[in-house]
Amino acid sequence: MAIKTIATNRKARHNYHIMDSVEAGLVLTGSEIKSIRAGRVSLGDAYVRPENRELWLLNAHIARYQASSYLGHEPTRPRKLLLHRREIASLTSTVAEKGFTLVPLRLYIKDSIAKLEVALARGKKLYDKREAIMRRETDRALERAVKTKVGPRR
Repeated sequence: MAIKTIATNRKARHNYHIMDSVEAGLVLTGSEIKSIRAGRVSLGDAYVRPENRELWLLNAHIARYQASSYLGHEPTRPRKLLLHRREIASLTSTVAEKGFTLVPLRLYIKDSIAKLEVALARGKKLYDKREAIMRRETDRALERAVKTKVGPRR
């Protein structure tokens, strides 16, 4: 199985506590899949919303394919996600609880099929974000200090 990551949502891990993730297929048009393979995708503002026992990807920007006709796709149109019925039911019931949301983490191509990794997440508070930044900075400083002390001897 060859997996090629096309786009990642880097803000998602900063803004949310990731609880669980699931792989979903996407309903796409021909020009959309060609644009995805070219890497012209942004998941920055994207989110997933359950509607009528279906999951929809909203605000994901897939740029128009250059070689397509003037009848190409709309870049931010809603796209249906493909999951098993039981998975949709469990995700929808969990999202109905307070504080949970569905966030796209990454878009990748697996065996020539576009897949989306969707995570069940809970929003972080401001102090959680500050704590994570402080922890990251101290780890970097510690790593730098270890590198300079362990360096080659002459």
